[in-house]
Amino acid sequence: MSSKILRLKIAVALTTAVCLAIVLLAPSPVVPATTYRADSNGTPLVVEDFSVVPQHIVDDAAEAAAEMFGNSQQKQNEFISQLLAIYLEAKDKDVVIISNSGGWGWSPIEIFPNGHEFVTGVDAKLNSLDYDTLWLDHYRTAKTLNGCISEFMFASGLYPAKARDLAVRVEFLTSHIPNIRVIISGESNGSTICGDAMRILKDNPQVYGIQLGPPSWDNGTESDRMLVLRSNGSVPDAFSQGDVITIIRSNLEALLGISQEYPGHILFYIGAPGHDYSWQHEGVHLQVLAFLDNNFNPDKQ
Repeated sequence: MSSKILRLKIAVALTTAVCLAIVLLAPSPVVPATTYRADSNGTPLVVEDFSVVPQHIVDDAAEAAAEMFGNSQQKQNEFISQLLAIYLEAKDKDVVIISNSGGWGWSPIEIFPNGHEFVTGVDAKLNSLDYDTLWLDHYRTAKTLNGCISEFMFASGLYPAKARDLAVRVEFLTSHIPNIRVIISGESNGSTICGDAMRILKDNPQVYGIQLGPPSWDNGTESDRMLVLRSNGSVPDAFSQGDVITIIRSNLEALLGISQEYPGHILFYIGAPGHDYSWQHEGVHLQVLAFLDNNFNPDKQ
């Protein structure tokens, strides 16, 4: 297994080297992420009239934006607008779930296979415990060439600003909304930002994380407030386990028209057996429900 992971790391390193060369010749791809309500039909959360928010909260948003994007007033204004919009959406909620998609990081949770079932299952559990929820989609990548490059670089650990962006948003919510809880959820590539943000927020007891199928090079550690699944309970996840041979074999078989027994894909098109975290798998929904029960059930606090 170690040799397989080594080969995967070498491939990632080569890809990173190419991306780095491109980045050095291109404008910085680090831009504020974009947040949407999961039911927004593609409308980003923004606030144009800052007067609808208490001034001290606006001031804190401006301070956070200056620390994140001090070299660009335009990026600062965009970040302030988003922080205030997220605050307004969340201020009357009990639990906010921030979803980070796999792939390139610009897709809503609802378009992923069984994403709706995941939302419904988590909501049913939290609602049964009398929590009012808000689902947000966190688009960490712009739909541009630089955006794609930045995603490669982030996956390689060379763009920590993406995780800081998410962590600052979460910290802003927990600082200004008493008793609110935030779950950072991610699948596949999107789970990497969950682990990185959780490490930044490790001392914030209001924040929780759920990682579904993180890459093999992601050394996310499970804890009381972090659930990490590298298998759906039915078959090992080739991508999360770094099983390069299985990934190559399954794609060659697919090209030859051989039906695949175990589903799973990365970047939408590349087959990865076992990289499937559908809610229907007992190894997924039972562990997620147990995690929620342990952390959100008042009878167990």
